[in-house]
Amino acid sequence: MRAWPGETKVAVCFVLYVEAWGFGHGPNFRPDTAARDPDVVDESFRQYAIDWGISRVGRVFREQGLPLSIALNALFPERYPDVWNQLRALVPKAPIIAHGINNSTELLPLGRGLDAQRAYIRRTLDLIEKDTGVRSRGWSSPSVYPNADTFTATAAEGIGYSLDTMDSDVLSRLATKSGPLVLIPYPVVTVDMGHYLQRSKDPSDMQRLWIDYVTELANDAAAYPDREATVVAIGIHPFVIGTPAGAAALRRVLEDFKKQRLVWVTDVQAVLEAAGEKP
Repeated sequence: MRAWPGETKVAVCFVLYVEAWGFGHGPNFRPDTAARDPDVVDESFRQYAIDWGISRVGRVFREQGLPLSIALNALFPERYPDVWNQLRALVPKAPIIAHGINNSTELLPLGRGLDAQRAYIRRTLDLIEKDTGVRSRGWSSPSVYPNADTFTATAAEGIGYSLDTMDSDVLSRLATKSGPLVLIPYPVVTVDMGHYLQRSKDPSDMQRLWIDYVTELANDAAAYPDREATVVAIGIHPFVIGTPAGAAALRRVLEDFKKQRLVWVTDVQAVLEAAGEKP
């Protein structure tokens, strides 16, 4: 691909991670309180993200008139039906990327062979379809924890694209033993949660990072127009971007991107269609 629709050169897909962790599991805002029972601080941090953060992110994208993609743990819609219905009403066209069963106690069965992974992926897809009516064609491994068998297993279960690659600026295609798989770049350095929890960066830091990252890709494209068009899937989490400060930072990022001539804010399905791939 030399260009995206409208002669843009940088496709940006924001992916909201909608995850089920379970009581006592999940990211800790205050590691010094994690051993408490009950751990009111961290449970509140996690629950606020679900009850308030998810819908707030959906509202920002609706207000900005921009697409969003959703990476969904299969247990989430059944466990939090009201939250899921609110989000879906805000972004009804958002593609759903399968993101495993949950994000804590039911991860991929790594080391147990290809058939075990296929069964896990099939169960994930079945549960998502049962509760949303959508048979996902995309995959993002829960807790970013796949292995080599995962690519073959996902392709075997009808997955057409994966976010499990974190080391590229362009779309690529992997020939697995079960068939081809399109790889959408999901750079580790653009994911909000790691910066927030491990590197003590706040939403305004993420605002600067995202704008710098995408603007530099656009600058490269302007300087070297014959190079391949780039794409970046930016992972966002309601713990970070679903707070009032997080939503304000996200809004400023989206407003900046809308002004950039070479930047296309889109979703994963539109990227695949533009590249001539069947979503």
